[in-house]
Amino acid sequence: MRKFLDGLYGSTAWLAGLGMIGILVMVLLTVLSRVIGFNAPGTDAYAGYAMAGCGFMALASTLKKGEHIRVTLLLGALKGKALKTMEVTALVIATTLAGFLAFYSTRLVFQSWEIDDISVGIDATPMWIPQIFMALGTIVFFIAFCDELVLELMGKRKAVANEDAHHE
Repeated sequence: MRKFLDGLYGSTAWLAGLGMIGILVMVLLTVLSRVIGFNAPGTDAYAGYAMAGCGFMALASTLKKGEHIRVTLLLGALKGKALKTMEVTALVIATTLAGFLAFYSTRLVFQSWEIDDISVGIDATPMWIPQIFMALGTIVFFIAFCDELVLELMGKRKAVANEDAHHE
C-alpha cells in the first residue's frame, strides 16, 4: 500500500511538472504567434487552466515532502502527549477540510458536465475538462492527509524538519 500511495503522490507531482511545461509551450506559442503574425486563439486560457491544474496536482506531493507552510512556534514548545494531541487535532481538521474541498471540487466537475458549461473565451472549452485536474488534485490531497493522519495515529509519521526553526 505504501508503494502505491507514494507512486500516486509522485504521479501527481509529475503531472504538475508536465502542466508547467504546458504553460511554457502556451506562452511561447503566444509570443511566436505575435512575432510571426499568425493567430493562436485560446492559448492564454489554456495556460491558465494548466496553471490551476499544476497547483492542485502538486498539493499531495508537497504535503508528503513536508513543504507546506506550518506554524511551528506552538508545536516547538510542546512535547510528548501534548504535541501528539496537537498534531492529531491539526491533521483531523486538515483532513476534514481537504475532504470537503475534494467533494465540492468533484461536484463542480459533474455540475459543469451536466449543464454543458463552457468557458467564456474564444476557445469555448467545456469547463469540466480543466476542472478535472482540480478535482483529481484535491482527491489525492485528501488521500495524502488521510495517510498522514493514519501514520500519526500509528506513531509512524516522520517529524517534519523545519529548517527555519533551527536558525533561531
